[in-house]
Amino acid sequence: MTDIIVIGGGAAGMMAAVCAAQAGARVTLLERNEKLGKKIYITGKGRCNVTNAADEDTLMRNIMRNPRFCYAALSALDNRGIMAFFEERGVPLKIERGERVFPVSDHASDITRALERELTRLNVNVRLNTRVQELMLDESGAAAGVVTDRGQMYGAKAVIVATGGQSYPSTGSTGDGWAMAEATGHRTKPPLPALTSIETEEDWPFSLSGLSLKNVALSACNARGKRFYHEQGELLMTHFGISGPLALTLSSMLPEEPAGTRLALDLKPALDEATLDRRLVRDLTEQSRKQMASIMDGLEPHALGLAVLELAGISPALPANALTQEGRRQIVRLLKAMPLTVKKLRGLEEAIVTRGGVATADINPSTMESKRVPGLYFAGETIDIDALTGGFNLTLAFSTGALAGRCAAGAALEDGEWGMGNGEF
Repeated sequence: MTDIIVIGGGAAGMMAAVCAAQAGARVTLLERNEKLGKKIYITGKGRCNVTNAADEDTLMRNIMRNPRFCYAALSALDNRGIMAFFEERGVPLKIERGERVFPVSDHASDITRALERELTRLNVNVRLNTRVQELMLDESGAAAGVVTDRGQMYGAKAVIVATGGQSYPSTGSTGDGWAMAEATGHRTKPPLPALTSIETEEDWPFSLSGLSLKNVALSACNARGKRFYHEQGELLMTHFGISGPLALTLSSMLPEEPAGTRLALDLKPALDEATLDRRLVRDLTEQSRKQMASIMDGLEPHALGLAVLELAGISPALPANALTQEGRRQIVRLLKAMPLTVKKLRGLEEAIVTRGGVATADINPSTMESKRVPGLYFAGETIDIDALTGGFNLTLAFSTGALAGRCAAGAALEDGEWGMGNGEF
């Protein structure tokens, strides 16, 4: 018998276990993998973008699904608290472009090890290679423990489900928590990829695969023609469409059925059409005997310039002095709005996070406790919350984990007092 069982040894689960143990609860952490924090190791390209140092308003704007639900969790442990937690435990941090926070070492393993050391210090019972099969409920319908896939039974006063979503399933995120939630009467939103690459109907990006574009702008319009996304930054051309920061951010803003969404890629966001037209006229005049392929080389990478000419219906071999006024205008229009149409998003196996999960309407945002099963708590990507890139998703994982751990401990301890364990947070 233990006070609290935490299912899942990722960011949310480890933080939940730490905070519950700090509150004086006896905690058992069950992880299906051979080690803890498997997904943490690959975040931020192995550097671990642990949080974001932005202000509260910016944090909330970067939460795509159910931001209001996250207020209490962020009050329990915000980005500053996350930074203090790791720095006080021997992990110096640095702030980079976009307020992204990383370990000074650029090693994600430092984050995981800090959490592991704290789990050890607080005497949390960690069981690796242990996959939970189902939740146990008592006669009153409250959480009473778990059963593993080997038939092992662990009893507890409270259970915290922090099994993640379904992105990067190789890390153990296969939706186990959602199945457990559904089996106990909880509503879930279907899993969809978020922060992922986009496949396009047009094939012109395919021949440009591997080309990275900086300082471009990507826009998206809904079915009524209203623009709902416009950002400037970096984009990567791929053999299936587009990827890179702009595409990843857009993928989290697209409707659940994204096919047919119209996009426009502005290759010269710093110039309006009139200025760009004057630039092109100058080039055409000064290099009147050159072919159009050479003219485009002065504006864009060679392969991209050829793609613009192809869409404009202009031969790359056409002499510059033979280009018509309409041809010139067409080139300008394309440089300002290369057309793209969403075919679909890449799958969950490539997505950074999962969109969907246990419905927030079934969870008390002030405690992370289920409204349907007393003593059952949820944390992290298991919940239907997700955010944009930049450390915001790990922020949500740590904050919801901290709140779930503290509240579960408060409810599980007979006297309801917090802070009776091995030191305050």
